[in-house]
Amino acid sequence: MDEFSNSEEEYSSYWVEWFLQTKGNEYLCEVDEDFLSDRFNLTGLNSFVPHYSMALDLINDNFGNDSKKIDDETKRVVDDSAKKLYGLIHARFIVTARGLLKMAEKYRQGDFGRCPRTLCKGACVLPHGQHDYLGEGKVRLYCPKCEDIYTPKSSRHSNMDGAFFGTTFAPFFFLSYPNLIPRHNPNDQYTPRIFGFKVHHSAKVHRLQYRLMAPEFQLQARKRLGLEKPRSVEAPALGAATARAQKGESSPSAMN
Repeated sequence: MDEFSNSEEEYSSYWVEWFLQTKGNEYLCEVDEDFLSDRFNLTGLNSFVPHYSMALDLINDNFGNDSKKIDDETKRVVDDSAKKLYGLIHARFIVTARGLLKMAEKYRQGDFGRCPRTLCKGACVLPHGQHDYLGEGKVRLYCPKCEDIYTPKSSRHSNMDGAFFGTTFAPFFFLSYPNLIPRHNPNDQYTPRIFGFKVHHSAKVHRLQYRLMAPEFQLQARKRLGLEKPRSVEAPALGAATARAQKGESSPSAMN
């Protein structure tokens, strides 16, 4: 494959090292070999990626002889499966003690970037997935100071699958390392002002009342509460009875 090298030996050697050094994968840490070799840690992952066995061999650098027997198209598929498989293994590894320690080091160094919110004053962020399954969402950055998530600035980072980190990692990380949570300062909350005066809290009430009076909001609320009237199924029958009455015909029930 062109991505690796022209030689088959380099294609199948040190795949993890090559993958982690590829631009766009800076958020990932290296999964320990002991974790990769323990099949219990990989339980169930074979149903998520095609060519699971070959992809795992590629990750573990055991793909040397097999690489000469398959065509380039299959190699591309195996390579793509290896990337997805490593990402899913990575999501499991980073919630272990060893994985948390590696990610904590990257977090302290600011490898994941800083919060774009002005009042967070450059607080470090952590990769976060909104879904645990491949293809359901891209990676987001969680800020522990404002407790919100953001899209990475770089496109090469924003295209990474969120399942490589999962929904558990970020909250579990700060549960394990509470000392890394930035201190919350009440002054970090923005206060809107008009001609130097704070906007009274009653303005929020007026905005809420205006929103509640909007027809679109009322319609949505009625649908949620099940108050929207269903379509009448008797209308066609009533229409037919009215037509017969206008023609002077009696209905079948009246004849009986």
